[in-house]
Amino acid sequence: MKPALAWALLAFLFVAAPMSARAQAGPAPDDSKDLQIWTGGGHGLNGSNANTWVSNIGLRYGWILTDPAGPGLLKGRFEYAVDVVPVFLVLQRTGTAYGFGLNPFALKWNFVPRHNVMPYIDIGGGTLFTNIKTPPGTSHVNFTTSGAIGAHFLRSKYNWSVELRFMHISNAGLIEPNPGINTLQVRVGFGRFTQPHQKSTAPDHP
Repeated sequence: MKPALAWALLAFLFVAAPMSARAQAGPAPDDSKDLQIWTGGGHGLNGSNANTWVSNIGLRYGWILTDPAGPGLLKGRFEYAVDVVPVFLVLQRTGTAYGFGLNPFALKWNFVPRHNVMPYIDIGGGTLFTNIKTPPGTSHVNFTTSGAIGAHFLRSKYNWSVELRFMHISNAGLIEPNPGINTLQVRVGFGRFTQPHQKSTAPDHP
């Protein structure tokens, strides 16, 4: 699928889902958590690293920090999350680089769900450590920045998610040259939103 078509399809989902029906109560009230395991992969986009393939598996822990806020179709909840990426593979012309990633921040806006579909936008960044230099001739240590649009498909307890993510991998000038790798990835996740515990208001009995 061409990148432009993929972006168009996700943009349609992102816009159409909130317009399709009346709002439903979301699964992620203030003070709940977002727990997820995810996997993704995609190709490089341009330049000498256009044929590079990236694949990864990660775990997410997120905090829903706000109640629903915002006007109209933009109404949603703000989430802060951390990703640990124990498997990060970069298939490049000199061989496969095996890496570990840590993303200490992801800023996510979860739009109010409708018909059990909850669109979101997400930006974040972190650090990637690989056993061989990535790209070839550069550095074992890189930084990642990314942005995504996607949607959660909610069930009674668990949810699936699918997103399109742009990721830039670069050593931020620590080593020259610094060509970087731009990738477009599809990511699929499985997880749940935990509900905050409610304190009991029943009187104590002797």
